[in-house]
Amino acid sequence: MTLQQLKYVVALDTYRHFVKASESCHVAQSTLTLQVKKLEEQISAVLFDRSSQPLVPTPIGKVFIMKARRILSEVDELKNIVNDDRDQMTGKFRLGVIPTLAPNLLPLFIADFIDKHPDTTLIIEELQSEEIIEQLENKQLDIGILATPLHEPNIREVPLFYEPFLIFTDENNELLQRDAVSVNQLKPKGLWILRQGHCFRNQTLNICEFDVSEHHRNLIMEGGSIETLKGMVRKVSGYTLIPELSFDQTQDTANIVHFSEPQPVREVSIVVHKHFTKEKLINELRKSVVANTPDHFKKNTKFRTVTWR
Repeated sequence: MTLQQLKYVVALDTYRHFVKASESCHVAQSTLTLQVKKLEEQISAVLFDRSSQPLVPTPIGKVFIMKARRILSEVDELKNIVNDDRDQMTGKFRLGVIPTLAPNLLPLFIADFIDKHPDTTLIIEELQSEEIIEQLENKQLDIGILATPLHEPNIREVPLFYEPFLIFTDENNELLQRDAVSVNQLKPKGLWILRQGHCFRNQTLNICEFDVSEHHRNLIMEGGSIETLKGMVRKVSGYTLIPELSFDQTQDTANIVHFSEPQPVREVSIVVHKHFTKEKLINELRKSVVANTPDHFKKNTKFRTVTWR
């Protein structure tokens, strides 16, 4: 068994296709196929069900692949120690960002980051919080940006900013008559929320101290995006909570109500596995984000952090 064989197996699991896996490893398909087959013979176990399209790991294959990913990750960490890799940023890195942050946060800082670091390639994917945590644990993801705290023993958190929640309501709502609204002035009736799986959904319900069963309307929709919920509020009625970065001054001003102090906010952080060694990458990414987000996200002290777990 060799490290190269483990790399081929992991690539095959990632792409679930022999041609794509071999291309990612820069070898001929026949080479990858032969080496994977040879490894299976050596360990007397079939790692992939080749009758399925796309390929799927067998039960023993799933366990083997998980261990292989961890071994390869540990080997990379050893190389990083030898090469003093903490100060290196050259290469490709996978970045996972939650859907309620990605469309509004990424455009603010990503151009600045890639201009300053042309040798760093970020492969960005929108993922739910639990997916980011799982992929960091399994070494399938290098970095995540999501709402914290997580209280995960294997995950390191590097706070970036504290983003206020805003109330987005239809233009006839009595809430618009107030300069600011306290949490206890919100009612379950008319609240639109994200569907299950979004940490922002849990934060919304925690702010309002509502149970989903308290909804009293004959139309109940749990949307998949903040923009979907805003559209439903505009066209139907009711209200929703939005993160401030999703506030569009050209369209949303007439629909926004602020919370009274202390404002509810979500803590947004970079998260990495506790053994991740690229300190310079973490620091440079953090600097780009902080430099391109509003000052009051960092300096406001009259807030309360809303958790989702």
